[in-house]
Amino acid sequence: MRHTVKAASIMSVAALALTACGGSDSGGDATSGEGSDIKACLAYDVGGRGDQSFNDSAARGLDQAKEELGVQIEEVEASQGENDAAREDRLNQLVDAGCTNIVGVGFIYAKAIGAAAKDNPETSFAIVDDASADSKADNVAQLVFAENEGSFLVGAAAALKSKSGKVGFIGGMDVPLINKFDAGFAAGAKAVDPKIQIQTKYLAEDGSGFADPAKGKTAAEGMYDKGADVIYHAAGGSGAGVFEAAKANNKMAIGVDSDQAKTAEKDVQDVIITSMVKNVNVAVFDYIKASVDGEQMSGLQEFDLKSGGVSYTTTGGKIDDITDQLDDYKQQIIDGKITVPTK
Repeated sequence: MRHTVKAASIMSVAALALTACGGSDSGGDATSGEGSDIKACLAYDVGGRGDQSFNDSAARGLDQAKEELGVQIEEVEASQGENDAAREDRLNQLVDAGCTNIVGVGFIYAKAIGAAAKDNPETSFAIVDDASADSKADNVAQLVFAENEGSFLVGAAAALKSKSGKVGFIGGMDVPLINKFDAGFAAGAKAVDPKIQIQTKYLAEDGSGFADPAKGKTAAEGMYDKGADVIYHAAGGSGAGVFEAAKANNKMAIGVDSDQAKTAEKDVQDVIITSMVKNVNVAVFDYIKASVDGEQMSGLQEFDLKSGGVSYTTTGGKIDDITDQLDDYKQQIIDGKITVPTK
């Protein structure tokens, strides 16, 4: 039996009923094909589909599964400030809606996934960016990435492109996951220039730091004012503000999770010299495909630089002159000659 959430929790998710961005009847033929018995459902982190970053990468994997595998889909989204009970209730609503495979997009779902998986042993769950005991269960696949490795490469790119010898990192929230981006970026920058100055700022103590472009813009402006000429963000939707600040100050920025020189607003794309791509879409698609193929994916699944789980982008040609150097660092990481810190 599932435990019943408090009335307040139910009310907090009432506005987030299963409408979101697409249902099992939204577009295309989702009821035929080899995946017709599979209903794959995504519970997005704050910002949802359209954040131009993390959530959008997961959405691409879901869209691919619908198109290529013929699975039914459903999507819901988190709201700022909600508690674990509200997130668990959302997951249980997806179970009640007939979802056979449910993905929690973001570590914010860790406790909720763990509880929902225990209460619904016949349902397959996955969580992106969490490998903690909170979400561990026989019917949960923990989809994690070597963000520190990809961040090392864009850190090296930042140092190679910087003219001031000053760069910046903006994180959405000061937690171990985002610390991996921070640590990798700093290590890559210092590998190029041991004397480089790195400014660091975390935007919030909760998930709101990933959905506040105004706060991202203010933080970036402060760094640019102090001499930084390249800023890397790992702040989800707040990164839009970082790009605005870069544009206004004629400086450079580095995107995250998706190729943001393609996904950001067109008027700021030219300031993005590269992005650290985390292929959440690949992980989500692989997880769904395993079920279509009759195999339930579970346990820890890591996507690193060697497997193509993380990488850097070259859209716009702004780092074409340094890709040889970046690829050399990449090979050294793959070969184990460079160990990238996680904190």
